[in-house]
This record gives sequence, C-alpha cells and structure tokens, in this order.
Amino acid sequence: MPRKVVSSYFLSLDGVAEDADKFLTGWDDETDAVGARLIETQDAVVLGRRTYDEWAGFWPTSDIQPFTAFINAVPKYVATSNPLESAWSNAQVIDSDLAEFVRHLKEQPGGDIGVHGSISVTQTLLAAGLVDELSLVIVPTIVTTGRRLLDGLPGIRLETITCTTSASGHLLVDYRVVH
Repeated sequence: MPRKVVSSYFLSLDGVAEDADKFLTGWDDETDAVGARLIETQDAVVLGRRTYDEWAGFWPTSDIQPFTAFINAVPKYVATSNPLESAWSNAQVIDSDLAEFVRHLKEQPGGDIGVHGSISVTQTLLAAGLVDELSLVIVPTIVTTGRRLLDGLPGIRLETITCTTSASGHLLVDYRVVH
C-alpha cells in the first residue's frame, strides 16, 4: 500500500497560512493532541526552502515537545535548487522534480509523509494529485493579508474524515483528497 502525503497547517478563517504565529489566538489540549497524533504516523517530511531555513534556526534548540523530538530526528527532504546553508540533522536537498520525487517516495515502504508549513510545496503537490490528506487547524480569525494555502489551485474535491472544535474555538478538521 502506498504511503500517504499529509499536509498540515494552521489557517485563518479566510485561508491565510502564512505566519500563523501572528494570528493563532490560543492553544489547548485538543490542538496539542491533534498534532501529536499526526506526527506519530509520519516518518518523513518534505519542506520548502523558506520553511527549512526558518525551522533550522529554531527547532534544533527548542524544547516544545513532542514536535521538537520528531522534527529533529525525522528525515527532511527540502525542495530547493540551492545547497542548504544551515546544517540540520537528517536533511537533504531534493535534487529532482518535486512531484516526481514525492511520487517515488510514496512508493517506498514507510509511514506517512508530512508537509508542514510549506505553502508552495503543498500547492505543487495538491496540483499534481499527490496530497492524500489535509489536516487543518482553522483559527477563528480573519486576517485578510498573507499567502493563502489554497489560492491558484484547480478544483479539488475533499471528504471530511474528522471535525471537532477545540476549547480555544479552533476547528480541527481532517480532509481526505478525492483522487
């Protein structure tokens, strides 16, 4: 059975995914539990260059668990045409077409492949039909500016897997992408 690609994001109600730390209105146990369950099934992560550069400067010294232990140990595949300037354990450059690389990675044995915080990577993989699930924390805030996760994509049909509301008012929703 092929591996799944699961893209996860914090989104504002109007779909902004960029700089979620600026609009995240609270944190709670339910939101924490969703994140912990998500990474339990992942054994590889695909990141864009911007996310890699930001995270390589933060996560190696962070104490925010369980994500710190996960992201520092997991193999990280970085979509970039340039060498990585910051060294981070288990990181390597994707030296081929992103969609072809992920298609090949999905055929290898292993757990889920995560895409975290890399808007352009998720957009490319959604357009190529390679994302299997979207795991979203929708924050009850309208931001109006910033990059939106789903802008510029063709129509894509989704099926709801789970949907709950957290104590902070976040909509915690997992969607299956209908291929």
